[in-house]
Amino acid sequence: MEKGKKQGAFNKFLTFIEVTGNKLPHPITLFAILAVLVVFVSAILSSMNISVESPAEPGVEVTVTNLLSSEGIHYIVTNMVSNFINFAPLGVVLATMIGIGVAERSGLISAALRGLVTSVPKRLITAALVFAGIMSSVASDAGYVVLPPLGALLFIALGRHPLAGLAAAFAGVSAGFSANLFLSATDPMLGELTRQAAATFDPAYAETINIAMNYYFIAASVFVLTIAGTFVTEKLVEPRLGSYKKTETDDAEKIDYLNSNEKKALLWSGISMVAVIAVMALLIVPEWGPLRGDGPNAIVNSPFMRSLGPIILFVFLIPGIVYGIITKTIKNDKDVANQMSDTMASMGMFIVLAFTAGQFVAFFNETNMGLVLGVYGAEFLQSVSFTGIPLVLAFMVVAGFINLFIGSASAKWAIMAPVFIPIMMQLGYSPELTQMAYRIADSTTNIISPLMTYFAIIIAFAQKYDKKMGIGTLISVMLPYSIVFSIVWAAMLIIWMLFGIDLGPASPIHYP
Repeated sequence: MEKGKKQGAFNKFLTFIEVTGNKLPHPITLFAILAVLVVFVSAILSSMNISVESPAEPGVEVTVTNLLSSEGIHYIVTNMVSNFINFAPLGVVLATMIGIGVAERSGLISAALRGLVTSVPKRLITAALVFAGIMSSVASDAGYVVLPPLGALLFIALGRHPLAGLAAAFAGVSAGFSANLFLSATDPMLGELTRQAAATFDPAYAETINIAMNYYFIAASVFVLTIAGTFVTEKLVEPRLGSYKKTETDDAEKIDYLNSNEKKALLWSGISMVAVIAVMALLIVPEWGPLRGDGPNAIVNSPFMRSLGPIILFVFLIPGIVYGIITKTIKNDKDVANQMSDTMASMGMFIVLAFTAGQFVAFFNETNMGLVLGVYGAEFLQSVSFTGIPLVLAFMVVAGFINLFIGSASAKWAIMAPVFIPIMMQLGYSPELTQMAYRIADSTTNIISPLMTYFAIIIAFAQKYDKKMGIGTLISVMLPYSIVFSIVWAAMLIIWMLFGIDLGPASPIHYP
């Protein structure tokens, strides 16, 4: 009876998330509403003569700017286009997606993922699925489309439950989204928003922030999460699912192994990627390198680190073209151009989102509300002695809860960064740390959010093996991953904090 009550309460909670989330405006509309709200709130706070001392310039008083004044309205109208164009992640994300899009549409990323999980020993297949899922975040949707159904087929072939294979792949792709051995489009997308938010508090420090600010941590996270995902699959999820009886349909489905031409294409695309990286190294490692900086930190403080967006473009573009030429998915320059334009077409929603989000972020910065909230918020937290690790963990809980209702990582961060980064900086924590805490919370709760973009697709894949599979059932399967990933990843961040290890190149834990 008690079990039934718990299940009923759990289903009610899922229903609440789904219903509430569906009632929220589209992120594009949400940012438009928030931009208008900032305008009216700025008028109210300005009339109250609220001010704080600038942390970056001691002795200088900062007040809230009224956007409903004549000067404010003039700013809104004359800067609307520039607010859109200067929305921090817009240019760098679109640039990186040109290269990543060609690598995806030529078939390179899909082939690399299939080749990885179908070539490892049987005893390592679970770890390979989780690892491949984590690494798939360099592409937009290849991981979601390729790996879960492939994982199910591989597990059937090994006499294991297909839903366990699907779950392992889904956990890697979605819950491990912010871990990778490569920089992906997510890094500049969130990094530019972080830099913009930090600039409202300390413009000089913001100039030192690079988009690889979390690289050391996310690279190490790949191996930690692979181990955690393997453990959850084999010790918790698979035993709970029990045995699986194969059907004739299962026998008819075949694993899509790489053919000889695809293997050849993968080899040469890998060689081309190494060649691109070698050329980049020549531009920065030697003292005469044109992309090298000056001084003791010549590589960290260099044009190279400020140009990671274009570099990501070429690291994926060249191998993508090589793979396409060998496999005949690219026959001429027109095919490359079409793949690039298809990628840009798929970014249409992001571009429109950038317009309304750009207005909100620019209005918020112009009013100085982020700085004012940061100072007052930090003073309040200090007065109640709520700082340190408990504060970081509480922030992660808030971010994870919001993720259940708003799926877009960039949309949430565009809302949260201008508020939380100044607060954390005032308390002595770097923007790099705040962003990493956000990324952990955002990733680990993806797989239990019914509003996640690919959730319905995963259910469709799962229903091939369990006709009764629904939102609640899938979440119950994925919940152990979310819990374990959250605990392990948060613990890893706490250890990182205690030892004071940089999160990325010149990216400290503490804000000086």
